[in-house]
Amino acid sequence: MKLASLKLDRSHLTPNAEALHRCEIALELKDQADYLGALEIMRPLWRGVGQRPDTEGLHPGVAAEVFLCSGILTGWIGSRDQIKEAQEIAKNLITESINYFESECDTKRVAEARTEIAHCYWRDGELHEARIMLLEALERLTTQGLTRARALLKLADVEQSAARYYEALRLLTDNSSLFNKVTHLATKGSYHNELAMTFEQIAESEKRDEYFQRALTEYKAAEHNFTLARNHIFRASVKNNVGVVLLKLGRFKEAHKHVADARRISLRCKDRTRSAQFDITQAEILIGEGKFQQAEAVAYKAALSLEKGGQRCLEADALITQGIALARMGNPERAHCVFQRAIKAAHEVGALNKAGEVALTLIEELNNLSSKTLQAAYQQARDWLAGTQSQWVLRRLSEAAGKLATSLRGEMSSDEAITVLLTKPGDLQTKLSEYEHELIKQALEQSNGIITHAADLLGTTYQGLSYILETRHRDLLKARTPIRRRPRSQFNLPSHK
Repeated sequence: MKLASLKLDRSHLTPNAEALHRCEIALELKDQADYLGALEIMRPLWRGVGQRPDTEGLHPGVAAEVFLCSGILTGWIGSRDQIKEAQEIAKNLITESINYFESECDTKRVAEARTEIAHCYWRDGELHEARIMLLEALERLTTQGLTRARALLKLADVEQSAARYYEALRLLTDNSSLFNKVTHLATKGSYHNELAMTFEQIAESEKRDEYFQRALTEYKAAEHNFTLARNHIFRASVKNNVGVVLLKLGRFKEAHKHVADARRISLRCKDRTRSAQFDITQAEILIGEGKFQQAEAVAYKAALSLEKGGQRCLEADALITQGIALARMGNPERAHCVFQRAIKAAHEVGALNKAGEVALTLIEELNNLSSKTLQAAYQQARDWLAGTQSQWVLRRLSEAAGKLATSLRGEMSSDEAITVLLTKPGDLQTKLSEYEHELIKQALEQSNGIITHAADLLGTTYQGLSYILETRHRDLLKARTPIRRRPRSQFNLPSHK
């Protein structure tokens, strides 16, 4: 109805009014998960992900809204369609909107735009940056309205992802009066969904089945609101979440049905990221049923899909599930490699709590680890999960400490621990690295630490040897002669004005 109305009435609108109207409707369509509709509405101003919006002739305040809308849609569509670099593009567009808002002294819209950038960081697994931006934005968003409610939900997402479940629960319950006043259906649905996920995590952590029942009640309220909002893909996510609760309660048949329903909706909506997420849940149910070979195949497909889309944090989730299935199939070497990839994926985007979860799972699922790998995994799991509020995770860490006790040989450096965790199982790579280390050490000794002479002895270049030392054998840097920087006058470079 609104789309038709825009087509009929736009001749009576000024360019600025039409641009604002298009942004408003596009974001409403986003809340209904109508990807094509949102793109079509914005088409005269913005032609899709990777394109710069056309704001020529528009008032700065209106141009700001166009950049903000384009950035929000880029982040959403990029996540949905697994477009690499989409979140970075979205951040750049939203930053331009902030520049416009600041020139107009619109502090509220600056704060709102910052919450959207924070959401891009969250999608990339960069939880620390997301938390800082959201807390700063909330200091400015003092009005008890929809904008503040949405920012609080984004912060609750961050705390959930960081396994700070009681902090997420505090945010949601302390602000319950605000969410009760909100009439926006999609936001209301997100609130109930977030609250349900928090109850679910606490139920698992504290072994309290009554919290699982509270989670199911909140999921029912979330699905009701998403149905009224006509947001089918969010409704699918709720169905998947219900499937996870049923899995934890051991009700596998019902869990499969809910996840299958969720996946049908995601395929109909062509949301590949959520389809892959639902595949992870299906694989977890299959593991619960002892069907490890089927679970591994499903998790492998999900990990491949998420890797292609650059969804590193979600990819780590899929790899954890695949690794567990492989370990329980009796294939520890492949499982070790998969867990290694999961640690790398999480570590590269700064999702350290997720990397800690993988390291902990590595200890739990594999019994043939060397004492050095076991020590590295425990040490990093302990450090990376230091901020957890989950009693379940703390119990797992305690049990892992017991497994380590017989092989503990003292603390190693964090860099050494990460290197051990990311070194593939087997002797070949280790032996090659040790051989390379010894050759370079001898060359440096013979050349009195002069890199150029050592490089000649080894048949490589100065730059090549320097790179190897910096990246693979930093302990040998002390054996080289100090770098002597020439005065600027020796370089015959043009002066800069």
